[in-house]
Amino acid sequence: MNILLLGSGGREHSLAWKIAQSPKLSKLYIAPGNAGTSLHGENVNLNISDHQTVGQFCLDKEIRMVIVGPENPLVEGIHDYFLSKAELAGIPVIGPQKEAAQLEGSKAFAKAFMQKYKIPTAAYQAFNCCNLANGFAYLGTLEAPYVLKADGLAAGKGVLILDSIQEARNELDQMLTSAKFGEASKTVVIEQFLKGIELSVFVITDGKNYKILPEAKDYKRIGEGDTGPNTGGMGSISPVPFATPEFMQKVEDRIIKPTILGLQREQIPYKGFIFFGLINVGGDPFVIEYNVRMGDPETESVIPRVKSDLIDLFLSVADGTLEHFNLEVDHRAAACVMMVAEGYPGDYAKGKEITLPENREGSFVFHAGTKLVDGKVVTNGGRVIAVTTLENDPEKALQSSLSMAEKIQFEGKYYRKDIGKDLREF
Repeated sequence: MNILLLGSGGREHSLAWKIAQSPKLSKLYIAPGNAGTSLHGENVNLNISDHQTVGQFCLDKEIRMVIVGPENPLVEGIHDYFLSKAELAGIPVIGPQKEAAQLEGSKAFAKAFMQKYKIPTAAYQAFNCCNLANGFAYLGTLEAPYVLKADGLAAGKGVLILDSIQEARNELDQMLTSAKFGEASKTVVIEQFLKGIELSVFVITDGKNYKILPEAKDYKRIGEGDTGPNTGGMGSISPVPFATPEFMQKVEDRIIKPTILGLQREQIPYKGFIFFGLINVGGDPFVIEYNVRMGDPETESVIPRVKSDLIDLFLSVADGTLEHFNLEVDHRAAACVMMVAEGYPGDYAKGKEITLPENREGSFVFHAGTKLVDGKVVTNGGRVIAVTTLENDPEKALQSSLSMAEKIQFEGKYYRKDIGKDLREF
């Protein structure tokens, strides 16, 4: 079957790599893709926010499944567009419809959903420019640090954690009255700060049934020891040592099951991934956020641990038979190290030539911000390449990934060497 995968990052390269292993695949197209995805299929220069163009491409190329990597097309309603056209409605789209995508597209929607279905999360209230004074007052009821979240999508930059109440008031004012994050901050969620250790849990669902994928922990700060500004993610580890069977049973009973049941009761169809951004507070899981797709760089450590055929998995989601699918998972640990451009997450240069060793020594090299120029692989983003290794020993996996990262060359490269080291105590 012909498949179209939307996206261009490390998440999409790892998905493309896995999809290409299926004997059911005839041709894989990736839009727009990167230098790495071109190793597994054909990159196509499509504007993935232009639903009509994407739909026509699917008709022209006899696409039989669309897999949506990033969140924006889902929040913009690409699944709904396909369902609205008789000639496209028979093409399964892996990724939720627009209403369900509000779980990521609107923090206020997600928090209200969790409150309604008694899913553990931080206490919160939502405010807009018309009730700014109420927002100031609510901040006064909380203890530092103060958490402010832009309601809409803000490219990972819409969450602020502030130590000073005056700074929190100033930022709230800027978000609501000066559109600091544009339309995304027309509404701002203020919530209680939860102290604990984070992890990412992923399920795939056909709307009724679900399968829990390997969990992961990502590292967002640019500097070692979790210092410096937040990034899109500097690496990930899977499995997570503190995600014991007892802890994961709490996650399933208190969070996953109520979420799936809540979607059913709201009559919101859902076919695709749900990413639960969780925090472990004294042994109890709380939801920090929902995402309606796989995480990045978590995908680069989760997907290599999935042994099952990915197309078979997606087909069981599309036809509602996920209950009968046997998900096989590799018991080994995965360590992913993200290599970034100099200056990231601030200003950085593009177009730096990348030298990749021919012998990968058992590591997977997933491209993120790369492209092909005159037959050469060059940098094309802040996060450039993710290196993942599977080993029985997590520390050995990390050392192998670091060794490979050392051999990959481009001007100004940087990567953290302490990914996963905070988990040794567990």
